[in-house]
Amino acid sequence: MPDNELSLFALNSSQVFGQQVSHRLGVELSPHEEREFEDDEHKARPLVSVRGKDVFVIQSLYSDHEQSGNDKLCRLLFFIGALKDAAAARVTAVVPYLAYARKDRKTKPRDPVTTRYVAALFEAVGTDAVVTMDVHNLAAFQNAFRCSTEHLEANKLFVKYFAPLLKERDVVVVSPDAGGIKRADRFRQLLSELLGKPVGAAFAEKYRSSGVVSGDMLAGDVNEKDVIIIDDLISTGTTIVRTARACHSLGAVRVFAVATHALFMGDANAVLDDAALERIVIADTVPPFRLEEGAVKAKVALLSSAALFAEAIHRIHNGGSITELMES
Repeated sequence: MPDNELSLFALNSSQVFGQQVSHRLGVELSPHEEREFEDDEHKARPLVSVRGKDVFVIQSLYSDHEQSGNDKLCRLLFFIGALKDAAAARVTAVVPYLAYARKDRKTKPRDPVTTRYVAALFEAVGTDAVVTMDVHNLAAFQNAFRCSTEHLEANKLFVKYFAPLLKERDVVVVSPDAGGIKRADRFRQLLSELLGKPVGAAFAEKYRSSGVVSGDMLAGDVNEKDVIIIDDLISTGTTIVRTARACHSLGAVRVFAVATHALFMGDANAVLDDAALERIVIADTVPPFRLEEGAVKAKVALLSSAALFAEAIHRIHNGGSITELMES
């Protein structure tokens, strides 16, 4: 594939992020058209030839005030179809936040496994590869897709941020539920390597049924330590705050929250305005547009993932290794 020219697109709702990736990659965004019709149907097409090219399309699939995640998914799929019809040699969907990644298994009778249906839609329009970051369940994501998948992690962005803050501190990494233990342990190991000292581990009890969260046990020693609670996603913030309070009740000194995708849904502005949280560190896969000006927004640190996505695109185009990128 490196013999073919790289072509980079970003759909309208991801233009800001796309420009950042473009700058880091050193490749200009190719022009495209997105047209709205009177009946709310739409079309999207490239405005330059993509025949024989290695094409990457950036579109993050979160809902905002203008388009739902469903609408963004539909636009991305139609655009990929148009690229394949225009004889692109390969089309890779670059999806920083992948919608429906949390619905990866049946939890009730006759439940849908929506992650698998989304994968089938990408395959139906001819998508050759999907690149995303920190999905809820990596194994489910990889098993759902028959086309190639590449998975990026924001861990190193977070570790680099925290290292100078915690150099002289005793630190514990906490998973807010048992399902996130592997994710938290990966982050803990990286942080320990960079700090050059042991970093503790703990996890919180959590049960969810019909949208109701319960469980208040914390397994691990957080007394007189700084705590980092790490998760793939913050929605309303309820889980993070419950865990932060549990840590403080057991003697934690400072509690930080870390999440790759920050949706900040519902009453997140009120829920996260809690003294138990020192700081909230997030990546930019979903811009924090729902946060109101005030105490919560003031303690949010937003880290750019554009350079990581740019390097991933560069390596995919040139036949490089994403595994080595994650481990380097």
